[in-house]
Amino acid sequence: MNYFCASFPIDQENNEILIAFLSQHGFEMFEEQTDGLKAFIPAVDVDESELRTRFSAIPVEILGREWTIELLPDQNWNAVWESSFSPVVVAEKISIRAPFHAAPPPHVMDIIIEPKMSFGTGHHATTALMIEAMLLIDWKGAVVLDMGCGSGVLAIVAEKSGAESILAIDIDDWAVENSQENGLRNNCIRITTLKGNASLLSGKTFTHILANINRNILLHDMHTYVAALEMDGLLFMSGFLTQDREVITEKARDLGLSPMQSLEHDNWAMLSFKNTRS
Repeated sequence: MNYFCASFPIDQENNEILIAFLSQHGFEMFEEQTDGLKAFIPAVDVDESELRTRFSAIPVEILGREWTIELLPDQNWNAVWESSFSPVVVAEKISIRAPFHAAPPPHVMDIIIEPKMSFGTGHHATTALMIEAMLLIDWKGAVVLDMGCGSGVLAIVAEKSGAESILAIDIDDWAVENSQENGLRNNCIRITTLKGNASLLSGKTFTHILANINRNILLHDMHTYVAALEMDGLLFMSGFLTQDREVITEKARDLGLSPMQSLEHDNWAMLSFKNTRS
């Protein structure tokens, strides 16, 4: 899959504000730099003229005036990520690093992720929020769904935390391939990775569901997640802004879920719910 890369030479202090706007216009991945921001969107979702139309809806004081757009072929993506990939440590308990980085101390869970064209290496706030929330519960014996698995990092955390089995699903070929590779790299044997969407959940049930996707897909597919969630099971959702917490919570309540956790960082939010349907 090809991606459009939009570059914004703006003050670094405005990066998070711009990310918030761009995430509402289809952008999935972001690379923060000292002299601005790069944002990535699948080329199958939009053409350049439509991108320019979307940018016209963003205030110029946030967007800047010197932005550029280029089509980034698949073969260039690894170089883009490897050049900026650095280790991430979540709550001083989980290290996410590339194979070329040094291992963390023995008491820290060590997860090795090959930086490729998939979302969820741990650098984005939503992935870190999901992992932080995962650290607060017991995963021993859990049957887990990682919906929109990206690099597979959440599935790997679940297995290393004691989950009995994990189904990881993504619509992107690269993400599926990367997730499978990362599972093997981390000696995971209880993760099954499939390409597809929520339609694959028919007839399946889980004790825990992880869905780090985006606001619109979460709202569209939440009923499918709930149908596959066992009684007293937990649903973790992220990929949306703090301003969207209310609409996500309202939808979850309508489906019979009870709020559990709420975390946020840099305008991004994570919510978890328990299935208390009678």
